[in-house]
Amino acid sequence: MSIGVLKETHLKLPGQSAFYKGKVRDVYTVGEQLIMVASDRISAFDHILPRAIPYKGQVLNQIAIHFLKATLDICPNWLEASPDPNVTIGTACDPFRVEMVIRGYLVGHAWREYKAGKRILCGVEMPEGMVENQAFPSPIITPATKAEQGHDEDISREEIIRQGIISEADYVQLEQYTHALFQRGTVMAADQGLILVDTKYEFGKKDGKIYLIDEIHTPDSSRYFHKEGFEECLASGKKPKHLSKEFVREWLIEQGFQGLDGQKMPSMPDDFVTLVSERYIELYEKISGIPFVKEPIENIEARIEKNLMAYFSIY
Repeated sequence: MSIGVLKETHLKLPGQSAFYKGKVRDVYTVGEQLIMVASDRISAFDHILPRAIPYKGQVLNQIAIHFLKATLDICPNWLEASPDPNVTIGTACDPFRVEMVIRGYLVGHAWREYKAGKRILCGVEMPEGMVENQAFPSPIITPATKAEQGHDEDISREEIIRQGIISEADYVQLEQYTHALFQRGTVMAADQGLILVDTKYEFGKKDGKIYLIDEIHTPDSSRYFHKEGFEECLASGKKPKHLSKEFVREWLIEQGFQGLDGQKMPSMPDDFVTLVSERYIELYEKISGIPFVKEPIENIEARIEKNLMAYFSIY
């Protein structure tokens, strides 16, 4: 582990039965609970970048908790506790192997496909005559299969049901939850002077009940524009000011990397790492309206272990 960042963890928890290392999170199973540790790793184009970002894990975890609590009236979610700023403990569910991606604006992957001449994305028709960053007439859901390794793949609603990946009844419920969550996120963002551009949700099932799982409305899973000046930027063809991980993707593209075979991943210089960290903290403060409190980062893993052991000693 590097000083000042949490690149990975090697916890030994009482009753631990499994461990999974995701792109960004380290996930431990204890009984019927998942202990999800948000690291400072950063991924783009389904690859983990060499440099970790100070405070990124804390930002992601605390934003996710903020929105999980704020959307509990819409659908059940997995959150039970957060004994450390980088940790969420919750109900272990059987995850659906599909990410519910919802897009309010033509940006990112959708724009790259549109610019290439495609007008159908995941079985959903995109109107002719649109420009980059323009709002869709109404938000569209463009699901993606969740890959263990490599790139997630676009898939249509019809294929998900035809292949039996998710039953039609469950998928209809996921669509309803996705639209309602996105609407809540849109309203909460607008209250803070932001536009929720697009995002993704993951769901799981336990004892026949569907739960919202993982993170929501974080800069790793979502894009945000600043509302102020957005219309002027759209009219003039300029890029709107945004708070998301998209600027990291854009920097990688400028360096000739899009995650394709044969491409060498560039290493971010110190000043860019600092900029990324500042952007994450800015988004936390902007979306929550709460000043960000930097936790001690001299030995993050030791701090996490101490807080988790205290939690388990109580529960």
